[in-house]
Amino acid sequence: MPYSYDDQNIFAKILRGEIPNDTVLETDHTLAFRDIEPQAPVHVLVIPKGPYVSYDHFAAEASDAEIIDYTRAIAKICAQEGISLDDNPGFRMISNAGAHGVQEVPHLHVHLLGGRRMGRMVQPA
Repeated sequence: MPYSYDDQNIFAKILRGEIPNDTVLETDHTLAFRDIEPQAPVHVLVIPKGPYVSYDHFAAEASDAEIIDYTRAIAKICAQEGISLDDNPGFRMISNAGAHGVQEVPHLHVHLLGGRRMGRMVQPA
């Protein structure tokens, strides 16, 4: 399945430095920053620097170095923000994909949320 990446999406603009952000962590392949409308005491967005639309796109086409860096960055952020299971009773990690997943920005991103009980993720229809 071909993925069509829009290089004018807000996260692409953040990566190019056109829009400021509150950086939490930056590595060779990953950028993490605080959500501008936090839904929990800790709400961090984690994006790969490469042009990936969704997690399945990233998993299929990213290099091993990108995948390892992104995954390890998420672990570092959880520890740094005090939401890892070492320090806290838990956190939520969400990645939406496509229209049915209610993805608002067509660039892979995960939301790391913690610092309070989240409640059920999906309510029955």
